[in-house]
Amino acid sequence: MANGQLNGTDLGVYIAGTLVAYSTNATININQSPRSTTNKESGGWEENMEGLRNWDVSVDALYAWLDPDGNAISNETLSEIFTGYMYSRTKFELTFGTTGSTSGDTKYVGDAWLTSISLTAPLEDTATFSASFQGTGSLTQTIAP
Repeated sequence: MANGQLNGTDLGVYIAGTLVAYSTNATININQSPRSTTNKESGGWEENMEGLRNWDVSVDALYAWLDPDGNAISNETLSEIFTGYMYSRTKFELTFGTTGSTSGDTKYVGDAWLTSISLTAPLEDTATFSASFQGTGSLTQTIAP
């Protein structure tokens, strides 16, 4: 971490503790939907209070069957994500962040469902895939001491 800035390469998406293989981009969204409390005494202005919270994660990755040496990939690939979580309709623990124990390392952990997968195969370019996950229940933030 230089000048307090975190390199995005240090953050990953982990499905049931296993890193999504060859990830190139990841996003976590944490939302709160306000509930309206607008009434006739609001003077024509919308008023709100806290409401339901939700979270979701998306990841983009290179599509591969083998590692560069021709060996099986030990992290989560598109095939494993599809068969393990979409096809089987299985909920899992999802982690977004670092897995280290360096002081200040932060991760977000919660149960999630796989909601979509897309595969892109451009002409004479690297094939990629995207996966989206919807959190169910609470999301926990952990910061290493």
